[in-house]
Amino acid sequence: MATSKIIRGTMILAVAAFISKFLGILFFIPYQAMTGYEGTFLYQFAYTPYAIILSISTMGLPLAVAKFVSKYNALGDYETGRRLFRSGILLMSVTGILGFLFLFLGSPWIADLYGVGKADVSNVVLVMRVVSIAIIIVPVMSLLRGYFQGFESMGPTAASQVAEQIVRVAFILISAFIVMDVLHGSAVTAAALATFAAFVGAVAGLYVVMRYWVVRRPDAQKNGVIRKRRTRVSLLSMYKELTAYAVPFVAVGIALQLYQAIDQAMVFHYLRYSASMLKIIVPDLTMNDQKFVMIPDTLATSLAASVVPAMIVSYARHDLEDVNQKITQALQLVLFLTVPAVAGLSILGYTVHGLLIDITSPGLEIGGRILRWYAPSALFFSLFEVTASILQGINHQRTTLISLVAGVIVKLLLNPVCMLLFGMIGPIIATDIGYTLSIAINIVSIRRATGYRFSMIARQLAHIMAYTVIMLLSISLIFKLFGGGSPASRGSAAFVLFVSIVVGSLIYLALAKWTGLLRKVIGKSRPILPLNKTKRIR
Repeated sequence: MATSKIIRGTMILAVAAFISKFLGILFFIPYQAMTGYEGTFLYQFAYTPYAIILSISTMGLPLAVAKFVSKYNALGDYETGRRLFRSGILLMSVTGILGFLFLFLGSPWIADLYGVGKADVSNVVLVMRVVSIAIIIVPVMSLLRGYFQGFESMGPTAASQVAEQIVRVAFILISAFIVMDVLHGSAVTAAALATFAAFVGAVAGLYVVMRYWVVRRPDAQKNGVIRKRRTRVSLLSMYKELTAYAVPFVAVGIALQLYQAIDQAMVFHYLRYSASMLKIIVPDLTMNDQKFVMIPDTLATSLAASVVPAMIVSYARHDLEDVNQKITQALQLVLFLTVPAVAGLSILGYTVHGLLIDITSPGLEIGGRILRWYAPSALFFSLFEVTASILQGINHQRTTLISLVAGVIVKLLLNPVCMLLFGMIGPIIATDIGYTLSIAINIVSIRRATGYRFSMIARQLAHIMAYTVIMLLSISLIFKLFGGGSPASRGSAAFVLFVSIVVGSLIYLALAKWTGLLRKVIGKSRPILPLNKTKRIR
């Protein structure tokens, strides 16, 4: 019963996270259509430092506070959780103000660090200062979300996340339409309003979670009256324990933003292209195409995360056999969904970019090439996140921080060299190498802690790779039937993309079902038909 409740709650959060991220991925398509590369360029240069500072300001609170509060609630000590909540409100208010001041006052220094042209410095500073306002209230909202999760109540966090993202995206698109199409204003104004949407969305999210707090507070107080057991934990010990929980969550949360920030800080210094070309390359390299790459990553990791709470229970019971089964389940979910998705996205790179972003040259050539190389990176993102989640499930969170630091150091060292040698795809190569190192460190730690044999999923991976190759051959045939090459128009791109996705998905799923792999992945285990066998399992 308890495990089922945990998994159900995690699935609620996973669905909410997927909806929020999916909206965040798709909004920029109409946004760029209205504001052009100038609007996207300014938006992404402001949003990356905002995301990093916000993650640090919130201290990974939603999950860390949830873990802390649930621990003491399980002991019948509701008062310790309340003390954390009361002191945390003050602390988050302070960290929010400090984060706001750092980004607001430090935006000129950050813009200089980026090395953007003199004409763009003032615009980049403007959008950074606008987005910094949201940092004031988001940490408090994060604390409230984590407090609810500590009571195994995931609905408030899920509703708040979705409301925040819907309001933010709506504000961005409506303001961009009014500025660009109604008032015929500048992309700078549209970008400033788009970054201000972070504050508007945060207000909506805070309102939703506060409503839940007002409605459910009497029940929380009743629990405290019924169970009065109290553990005298000092505030210093309390926040020391909380920090130990929070740091790994922060590390996973800011990993992608750190890699993105490194690219943004170096791209104007090491890529040998004209200023006009860089304004096309930078949004595609650090935002546009990266958004497409995050679609398979978001789906796979959201589903795999639902396995982790049950893994925590099994590890606490020292049931390593069940832990290993959960590890296999999480990894095969990620591989089953991500491998064909990234392969298909890579081969369809020009078509996807032409349909959704830019059908004109040189935008199509640049964006299509970057997307084709960037697509496989989604597999590295997914494996890092799921191995980090496994480490959290087996209480080895510190390894995540070590692996992240190691990967970032490698990225910093290789980025200039790769940019000079490989041009616009150089940062992607450096990113993949950095993530590979992080994943290797995580895998070694998992192996040592649980004795897990990664050969257990080798057979499934062989099937996945074989089915993916067959799927890609079918997509290539479709390309040849419809002329191949880059799309001539958005209409032709949409048609080819639709046919390719439908046919490729059906072939992949049919093969997976025929051999029994699909049943194994979704938890209904049956022997998998060897690749050299043709007889169907009954």
